[in-house]
Amino acid sequence: MIEAIQAMASVVTDPYLLFLIFATTILGVIIGVLPGLGATTGAALLLPFTLTMEPVHAITVLATIYVSATFAGSITAILINTPGTSAAAATTFDGYPLAQRGEAGRALGIAVVSSTIGGIFSVLVLCIAAPMLASISAGGTVRNLIGGCFGVWLATIGAEPTTGIERFMFGNYELYEGLSFVPVFIGLFAISELLIQSDRINQIVNTIGMKAVKLPSRADYKRIWKTVARSCGIGTFIGILPAEGATVASMIGYSEARRWSKHKEEFGKGSIEGIAGAEAANNAATGGAMVPTMVLGIPGSGTTAVILVGLMVHGLRPGPYLFTEQVGTVYQIFGAMLIANLMFLFMGLYAAKLFARISLVPLQLLWPIVFALAVIGAYALSSSLLDVWIVLIFGVVGFFARRNGFAVAPIAVGLILGEMVETNFQNSLKMFDGEWWQIPMQPLAAMFLIFAFLGLFGAPISSWIRNKRK
Repeated sequence: MIEAIQAMASVVTDPYLLFLIFATTILGVIIGVLPGLGATTGAALLLPFTLTMEPVHAITVLATIYVSATFAGSITAILINTPGTSAAAATTFDGYPLAQRGEAGRALGIAVVSSTIGGIFSVLVLCIAAPMLASISAGGTVRNLIGGCFGVWLATIGAEPTTGIERFMFGNYELYEGLSFVPVFIGLFAISELLIQSDRINQIVNTIGMKAVKLPSRADYKRIWKTVARSCGIGTFIGILPAEGATVASMIGYSEARRWSKHKEEFGKGSIEGIAGAEAANNAATGGAMVPTMVLGIPGSGTTAVILVGLMVHGLRPGPYLFTEQVGTVYQIFGAMLIANLMFLFMGLYAAKLFARISLVPLQLLWPIVFALAVIGAYALSSSLLDVWIVLIFGVVGFFARRNGFAVAPIAVGLILGEMVETNFQNSLKMFDGEWWQIPMQPLAAMFLIFAFLGLFGAPISSWIRNKRK
């Protein structure tokens, strides 16, 4: 524990790391207020440029983008009724009506404070209880399972780890070591987002004017403190559940704020409880989503899938050993996330009006810049045109997947875990002389298989039982 505290405190004494946090917080807020980009796209675009950094610096940049962009989505949600990120969608329900009443500064003040409290709470939970929280898991839908299986298949491209047999290479020896994570992720998250948002390229937005952001009054704090506390817990818990993330957390936080409110009639018309509930929950989910990412190697959201790749390419293998063998590195990252939350508090209070103007940048100018950064980042990895083609191909794959209701995060998870699954399965077969049926007969393996079965089929089975009873 002493080593962990010292590691977190060392962030404050590292000028270069503080500069990185400050600069990346500004960049994250800019990305967050630009509708259609968001934390995942920003992290995917920056990933190639972090590969030459020290591990702590690289993961700090990606994590800071995550927390600051998640908050910044509320700025445009309140001022132009367009959430900068999907996680801020619930904020539009009451944020924009409150701004239309001439209280935009008050709405933003509530959002900033609630976001900061939610973010700090989740980071503290992450620091103190990560190993315990990492045992919580959740299943996915059939579409997510299909996406995960597709990702595992992608992981088989290249030479087989044990025998060196070529698989799905079609004579292209640049694929001998398999698909590189970075160009695949840039395509799945960044390029597919551009294609999804292409129908909005000629959209013109108008921002609501305001004098300044106002800190919540004493009456406001008295009104929202229970909502913020509740949403902190909801957001952190939802963030821990793999593949749920800040968007789901914000919707549940908003819903619960309405359910427990004594002023339900105000919701949808400018309720400060609605803003606080959504914003505290979505920012609390950022720290929560880091738990399964760092302890289990299972991303809690699309952005943490990108962060997971950053961990792996820097030799930080996710798992319990991170918290025993590399305590200093892990807690420096947590300390950086804590400082990032404090930094966007001040930026939100004193520069929200300036950042809101960035949302007026024409998409005809913005989109080509983002596309160029994606291509440059992919090519810079190994100076290979193949990586550029991979970006474009997976941009199209991600576009059609999302248009047909498939999330791209499970594909990313399958790709990341595929090699580990294959290698460990082969090792298990060697241990049991090829008798695969011996594996599920081991108590520990049987327990995890039961958990996996319940995660996949528990909800449909319980629903079927309820219908039979009716």
